[in-house]
Amino acid sequence: MTIETDTGAPVPATATRTETDSLGSREVPADVYWGIHTLRALENFPISNRPISVYTDLVEALAVVKQAAARANVEIGVLDRTKAEAIERACVEIRGGALHEHFAVGVIQGGAGTSTNMNSNEVIANRALELLGHARGDYAHLHPIDEVNRSQSTNDTYPTAIKIAMVFSMRRLLDELDLLAASFSAKGAEFHDVLKVGRTQLQDAVPMTLGQEFTGFAHTLGEDAQRLRDVMPLLGEINLGATAIGTGITADPKYAEAVRRHLTDLTELPLVTAPDLIEATSDAGVFMTLSGALKRSAIKLSKICNDLRLLSSGPQAGIGEITLPPRQAGSSIMPGKVNPVIPEVVNQVAFAVAGADVTVTMAAEAGQLQLNAFEPVIAHSVLQSLQWMTRACATLRENCVDGIQANRARLSQQVETNVGSVTALTPYIGYSAAAAIAHTALTTNASIAALVVAAGLMSEEQVRKVLSPARLSGIEAVTAAIPIIDIDDPAAVVARAANTAGARNPGDETAG
Repeated sequence: MTIETDTGAPVPATATRTETDSLGSREVPADVYWGIHTLRALENFPISNRPISVYTDLVEALAVVKQAAARANVEIGVLDRTKAEAIERACVEIRGGALHEHFAVGVIQGGAGTSTNMNSNEVIANRALELLGHARGDYAHLHPIDEVNRSQSTNDTYPTAIKIAMVFSMRRLLDELDLLAASFSAKGAEFHDVLKVGRTQLQDAVPMTLGQEFTGFAHTLGEDAQRLRDVMPLLGEINLGATAIGTGITADPKYAEAVRRHLTDLTELPLVTAPDLIEATSDAGVFMTLSGALKRSAIKLSKICNDLRLLSSGPQAGIGEITLPPRQAGSSIMPGKVNPVIPEVVNQVAFAVAGADVTVTMAAEAGQLQLNAFEPVIAHSVLQSLQWMTRACATLRENCVDGIQANRARLSQQVETNVGSVTALTPYIGYSAAAAIAHTALTTNASIAALVVAAGLMSEEQVRKVLSPARLSGIEAVTAAIPIIDIDDPAAVVARAANTAGARNPGDETAG
């Protein structure tokens, strides 16, 4: 990579600058904003091949925490105002999208997040040095630790930044969940009058409307969005000022409240300082709570996608009640085949979220004594789940749900020939007679209405009212005004009626 200096002179990619830490000196590429600590992390953790910059929210959260710290340090009198202003300007640039590619350490790293914290300290310090008119790496004028990291430790800065990043990410996920729920709700309204056969245990049950089914999907998503919103206040408890283990060593006693106030102003989040900073520094419970809520939402979304795949199966030899928008050719060998690729990809996101929840659980359990060293994998797991779920909701809405169509003719035919509607007659003819009617309908292919009328159990008008779509789907209440007929041998009565009804054309029965 080649950049230009403030004078416009190009710096060749092979140029280096010398930086020194407690382990010795190393040559750092001159064109990068990170320094020796980041260099060592890049060498030590070639694991994920994914830099922390893949999580924009985390980079911006780190910057806003450092910005608040600079303000607080000036307020309590431990940082020069000119240096603080340069730090803040660098942080504002990063929050605006600049320099993200220089947040280069891997998402999986040892050291409880120290590499991430130092990466941000170095980028901010080197950009601040430029703003003050100095060269990158000239830390005598502004130091990554002494100034940018003043009053801080990785152990309070890093978890605070993670929580803020999760809030930022959660907001986008909640927006997409709300939009997806609205999309399902719109389909519910569109299909409000489409009668269909409900199913339990993959067997025919009783009638309902396709609109009721899709409205149910919308309500499910709404409930899960609320469960995620319930977690948001828990993410607002921070441990800034705790420094290493919660005792506040190296930080002025006034710092914790000052930095909380400034961070609240900058993020507009209702942040509170944890009442027990030692406990808060070692506790990862909130991450498990959030991860668990994400898993719940992902699994329920996956179940909805399973239903969409089942309902659209076929199109000729399956259930085939709905048609999903064709998004791409489905086979390299079978011409014309189209697969439910959008629900399938959402299923796979759900599987990944469930796996990430296991990772978060194990990482939270593995913390020892005053610190959890495994917050990097927790951050990666939760932020990836939030990111993938957001994208999954968007593609499901845009590329699938909005374009779903009801196969109305097929649905109507299924309802007309389905024996599940006999359940609606049990308050009037009794369970035994209804069971005999159902058995006879299955064996003779006669309609339910024809059998009931032929058996003399109800009039044609009564059957028509009871088996109306509004009543079958529960939209209109049913009042059992017709007394149950006492029949000694309902099966015999129905069998005799079958001889009469069987001679009719079931399609002529308007109530069937």
